[in-house]
Amino acid sequence: MATYNYKALDCITSCDIEALGIPSKLAEQLHEKLAEIVNTHGAATPATWQNITTHILSPDLPFSFHQLLYYGCYKDFGPDPPAWIPDPEAAKVTNVGKLLQTRGEEFLGSGYKDPISSFSNFQEFSVSNPEVYWKTVLNEMSTSFSVPPQCILRENPNGENHLSNPGGQWLPGAFVNPAKNCLSVNSKRSLDDIVIRWRDEGDSGLPVKSMTLKELRAEVWLVAYALNALGLDKGSAIAIDMPMNVNSVVIYLAIVLAGYIVVSIADSFASLEISTRLRISKAKAIFTQDLIIRGDKSIPLYSRVIDAQAPLAIVIPAKGSSFSMKLRDGDISWFDFLERVRKENEFAAVEQPVEAFTNILFSSGTTGEPKAIPWTNATPFKAAADAWCHMDIRKADIVAWPTNLGWMMGPWLVYASLLNGASIALYNGSPLGSGFAKFVQDAKVTMLGVVPSIVRTWKSTNCIDGYDWSSIRCFGSTGEASNVDEYLWLMGRALYKPVIEYCGGTEIGGGFITGSLLQAQSLAAFSTPAMGCKLFILGNDGCPIPQNVPGMGELALSPLIFGASSTLLNANHYDVYFSGMPSRNGQVNRTLFLPSFYCVLRVN
Repeated sequence: MATYNYKALDCITSCDIEALGIPSKLAEQLHEKLAEIVNTHGAATPATWQNITTHILSPDLPFSFHQLLYYGCYKDFGPDPPAWIPDPEAAKVTNVGKLLQTRGEEFLGSGYKDPISSFSNFQEFSVSNPEVYWKTVLNEMSTSFSVPPQCILRENPNGENHLSNPGGQWLPGAFVNPAKNCLSVNSKRSLDDIVIRWRDEGDSGLPVKSMTLKELRAEVWLVAYALNALGLDKGSAIAIDMPMNVNSVVIYLAIVLAGYIVVSIADSFASLEISTRLRISKAKAIFTQDLIIRGDKSIPLYSRVIDAQAPLAIVIPAKGSSFSMKLRDGDISWFDFLERVRKENEFAAVEQPVEAFTNILFSSGTTGEPKAIPWTNATPFKAAADAWCHMDIRKADIVAWPTNLGWMMGPWLVYASLLNGASIALYNGSPLGSGFAKFVQDAKVTMLGVVPSIVRTWKSTNCIDGYDWSSIRCFGSTGEASNVDEYLWLMGRALYKPVIEYCGGTEIGGGFITGSLLQAQSLAAFSTPAMGCKLFILGNDGCPIPQNVPGMGELALSPLIFGASSTLLNANHYDVYFSGMPSRNGQVNRTLFLPSFYCVLRVN
């Protein structure tokens, strides 16, 4: 949107406002408020915009009016004007703010000022002092190890050449079970706390359903006992090809709790794609549904699993207790699967070495066979730590992100919520209509994750008009290139809460560049490397462009990233991520596989 088409704020008249379809009397009142703000803060400052969002703009005013004031305020500002500015007092009660309030001087010395001013220094500290940073964050998340790690990072395990193992060894010697940590009672939650909220599409007139931690534990333990009754070897791969609903979350946690490996398969895949992933992962069983219900449509799923020549299938009916088709010989209904065991006592979690696999996910496979990327027992804590720091997810938060366990944001949502004492919000249906918008309102979602194409649909159909999203504290966005106007519109639906852009990858287990509630946030832009990540922009000569020098080039990462992949099941990990990359200070840089819209980043 060209800002030169907009008037500066001190040139806007009440007639300009009325011309946008706003009644004359209201237009005069809005103009009076605008004039007062401009007189106090100037016509073109971030403080001006901040006061406009607080005292003038609301979701019921035409979006064209929002645009008039945003572009008028920042008409001559330059690139990336701040759409949201952190409040100093609110910053102090964020996860990172509270930590820096108590330990900022210990971490950063006399240079520490306050959480907002010192955030960038703290990010650099997280890179240069991984031992202190990760020990601190794991403790903040109440992480429990059955055997504690000998240290946080061993850069040269067993005397190996650093180039043969560029990522080092994280949490050596530790034994842990991420699912057990998700189900633990600790300072963040009690057994009576609600940990999942959900609604089925078409049930908008009914109250939001909920599950307490006590109820979730019982469900997960039952499924874990039933899994053991199948007689599979520990460490066997078990696939999930289902919508992301309460059952799939319970199954996911049970597989991990019982010491098996989840194989993530998106419910949108055709039989050939399902078959490829089952073959690569050597899955011994698969959980699926007979159908996927979307509005009036019933989309076959179990039949695709059969066509993929899947192993033993445990099949859940999409509705009720009966199936729309006969099960294949040897396959088991969900109810028969559960009736094999009746255990009420706690299931003893299988604690495994931190380097053991817990989940096999896949790249998109758009350029060939998908890369099979194992998550270790450390990776869930990387996902949760990103959420703790960058999205500020904490106790009493309610986190929604339309996704699927077949993509990394599905497991990310589980761990980001439960490991931080928050509640998962699941809508079993399409996120593109008013039913989802009402669910966000009724569930009182506090952190809403999106992909830009969903926002584009919301804006073009206006399907969220009239719903109260004031409970939202922030948005998260990933997966696609964002659009400034669409995200200005999105912020306006929730009284101008910030959008935290989040770019990473399955092989990272989370993000490497993102935003923070302790920094000003611009639309469709990043504000910081993720905690523990160091980024380089490589120039044409292969050398990093100096920090704070403008330039364009290839993005590379330092190899030392907590939770990142160190192996692939069907390719040579070093050849894929490190071969041919330049070294720096004895460390070979890690390359990235990103969509085209992320391949070039500007260094400000």
